[in-house]
Amino acid sequence: QVQLVESGGGLVQAGGSLSLSCAASGRTNAMGWFRQAPGKEREFVGTISWGGAYTYYADSVKGRFTISRDNAKNTMYLQMNSLKPEDTAVYYCAARHSNVAATQAREYDYWGQGTQVTVSS
Repeated sequence: QVQLVESGGGLVQAGGSLSLSCAASGRTNAMGWFRQAPGKEREFVGTISWGGAYTYYADSVKGRFTISRDNAKNTMYLQMNSLKPEDTAVYYCAARHSNVAATQAREYDYWGQGTQVTVSS
């Protein structure tokens, strides 16, 4: 069983930056970030393979968000730049048994509790 803990959320003005971290209690394979805004379904943000060589992003964040990981620290990161009010959501990190990156929430086996990101206009 792997436990995931997100940190780094907060309030930022539009155009600003924020960095999230996801610390895992043990080794993880492919990981991803998802987000859920009030009244909306959870949506895919990005994913990264075990080695970090492969990343894939939702069109809505491509070019603004960057996922990375440090396997020595069992930690994944989400660097968010040029933030927009529509990026406001609870951000969740997730991990799966497979080392293949994935975009669907149902493909992930472990989830963090989420961290709130609020972007003011």
